[in-house]
Amino acid sequence: MPKKIDHEERKVTILSTALEVFAKEGYHDSNLSLIAEAAGISRPTVYQYFHNKDEIYYYAVKLITGKLFAKYSAIAWGNDGGDEIDRMKLILSDIIDTAVENEQALMNLMDVMVSAKREGVDFADVIHHRTAKLSILFKRLLRQAIDNSHIRKIDIDSTAEAIFNLAELECFQVAFFKAFNKKEAMIMIGSYLEGLRNS
Repeated sequence: MPKKIDHEERKVTILSTALEVFAKEGYHDSNLSLIAEAAGISRPTVYQYFHNKDEIYYYAVKLITGKLFAKYSAIAWGNDGGDEIDRMKLILSDIIDTAVENEQALMNLMDVMVSAKREGVDFADVIHHRTAKLSILFKRLLRQAIDNSHIRKIDIDSTAEAIFNLAELECFQVAFFKAFNKKEAMIMIGSYLEGLRNS
């Protein structure tokens, strides 16, 4: 009897392996044959799931961001007793924890972006598109916080962008600086968010 294949598991394997290959070989020098070999499957099998390496990169980012956004939506709109500032702190803390737990994958993702940029391929739009939901989530939380009089009136768009930039900065530091300190990062983030509260 033939072995039953878990297609979702295989897809995830291809995606995570591809990021490692991209980081090691450079985006330009990577191809589906290298990805297939590293994943321990045939090239035609990779083609069953993806047409080219651009599609693989896009879906790798989509896989990562999709799972995280579902979690952060649950935190944002859950009933944990905290207000909007507390929930943003929880989300940002989890972003940092996730970055630390997946440091190698994050480094691979950033290496791919840097390597591809050198080769004239810019994935900034893909990343921005896939992370836009998080910015919108911060905007909704800030709007709700103003409506509930938990924070002072602010420019919601620029404040949400600043919060998102803090998250990006901390992920960058996790990937590139061995001396990263989560406690210090959360003190800085907490200080910024607490400064938004009504006096």
